[in-house]
Amino acid sequence: MVRKRRTELPGGGESSESQETRGGRGGAQNPPEQQLPQQGAGRWGPQRGGYGGRGGGGRIPPQPHHGASPEYQQGQGSQQYQRGPPPQRRGGIAIGRGSVAPAGGPSRPPAPELHQAMQAPYQATVTTTPVPYGSPAGTYVEAGSSSQSPEPTPSEVTEQIEQLGIQSEAAPSQAMQPASSKSMRFPLRPGKGSSGTKCVVKANHFFAELPDKDLHQYDVSITPEVTSRGVNRAVMAQLVKLYRESHLGKRLPAYDGRKSLYTAGPLPFVSKEFRIMLIDEEDGPGGTRREREFRVVIKLAARADLHHLGMFLQGRQADAPQEALQVLDIVLRELPTSRYCPVGRSFYSPNLGRRQPLGEGLESWRGFYQSIRPTQMGLSLNIDMSSTAFIEPLPVIDFVAQLLNREVSARPLSDADRVKIKKALRGVRVEVTHRGNMRRKYRISGLTSQTTRELTFPVDEGGTMKYVVEYFQETYGFVIQHTQWPCLQVGNQQRPNYLPMEVCKIVEGQRYSKRLNERQITALLKVTCQRPYERERDILQTVHHNVYAEDPYAKEFGIKISEKLAQVEARILPAPWLKYHDSGREKDCLPQVGQWNMMNKVTAMLKWFFFLW
Repeated sequence: MVRKRRTELPGGGESSESQETRGGRGGAQNPPEQQLPQQGAGRWGPQRGGYGGRGGGGRIPPQPHHGASPEYQQGQGSQQYQRGPPPQRRGGIAIGRGSVAPAGGPSRPPAPELHQAMQAPYQATVTTTPVPYGSPAGTYVEAGSSSQSPEPTPSEVTEQIEQLGIQSEAAPSQAMQPASSKSMRFPLRPGKGSSGTKCVVKANHFFAELPDKDLHQYDVSITPEVTSRGVNRAVMAQLVKLYRESHLGKRLPAYDGRKSLYTAGPLPFVSKEFRIMLIDEEDGPGGTRREREFRVVIKLAARADLHHLGMFLQGRQADAPQEALQVLDIVLRELPTSRYCPVGRSFYSPNLGRRQPLGEGLESWRGFYQSIRPTQMGLSLNIDMSSTAFIEPLPVIDFVAQLLNREVSARPLSDADRVKIKKALRGVRVEVTHRGNMRRKYRISGLTSQTTRELTFPVDEGGTMKYVVEYFQETYGFVIQHTQWPCLQVGNQQRPNYLPMEVCKIVEGQRYSKRLNERQITALLKVTCQRPYERERDILQTVHHNVYAEDPYAKEFGIKISEKLAQVEARILPAPWLKYHDSGREKDCLPQVGQWNMMNKVTAMLKWFFFLW
């Protein structure tokens, strides 16, 4: 790699095949963020990102999204749930709080609430030494002392946690209804119907057992704040690896990648600060990897309520508790997030199916979508197959050849070619190949205005200049072949680094988020089109591959997932007659098995005549 010391400016769709045979609730808007509770007695903390669950019964035909990578998810939707009936004690979980009728008026039952954690002083700070993302952490632990308040005794922690429970026994649920149910009542279903032929069908749902655990929510604050969920997860993964046994009470928490942490039971503290050191995966200016220190504060926020979810599944409550479903979803997403490439609510991997080329340096990856759903038959995990576009992990030279659809050495690059290459490669991560096993990674920021044979850089403080071609030949013994091509610019514009294209390879696992062209969309649709038995086979293989019974997070939280497709009672309704125009070959038609064909239909010849000449 060549680094230029002086400052100068350079010159330079997801698809999915969701065919869910479920009876979910229709799509409404996502619930707004709730206000923070006051005086230590409130509901859950604000939801980051909300719960964009899929709902809606029936099939929705694929519709491309204009201006972005096309998405062909069927059965998508979002749901807005309201809070359930009043709090009760169940299964040893303290839920909600008592209510007091206002003076001078009739009693109005409040919506069930959870108490906010008390403001507690920070406890001992924990510090770690620099550790790479994927390195063993056992030998890097360095717990430091702190001048802050001493850690409370276990009895004090228990007492503080109990303050989040209910303060008094609530009245029976029949006597108190949540305030939300007064503003909107859903009409009851008139009946299940009886016409048609009864049958049993398979649905891409897998029944789940509702855990009987004392769930807790903790607020997570990471400083300095970063926008990447990947970095946040790396920080928390390092923290759990280092301090699960010593400071987390051997708990295995589930993290949403933002601000919330969930545990199946209380942690041995109300608030604690940790310090984690990480080394960047990508190289910085000068070829060095930057070490970053993160300050992590974990503070108790609330106790999760699964009682109302159980009441909803039993049909005793009209509103599905949004928060409880979100917790279960986060728990079941933890392991797939570490194994696969997460994109929204889906996960992709080259090991989940055969890659298919889409053209212009792109390929499709197979993956799956999963979401925990409440149904009439109980809690279930909805799983469906999906596909989306990824950038092929090719040498940059080969990627450019596919992008331009011609031989790279045929002629020099035009200005239009440069613009197209720069647009396609900006933000893409590459690794160098000219240094043996030392595969350093960089992110492309642009192209140089000069060709490689014309590009020079200073080699010392005196300003001695050297050609890039000479430098690579003398330093690495590498002879650059495509000297008429520009170099890739990595790093920032203040301290640019230059890499010839032929020494760079695209890093695997980068999703293509830009808009696909028509040919790529057609190729992606061909990949996603499957017959029902093929889809069933792939879904069962995915469930077998995920091994939910061995998922450590599902075990920690007591969630059990069935490995068999749910069987649902259905009715085949009689086909309606189709009416054609009276002047057509057929005035009406009765479809068979949902299809009909008007080809080679005989028509009556009412008038005829001959021509003789």
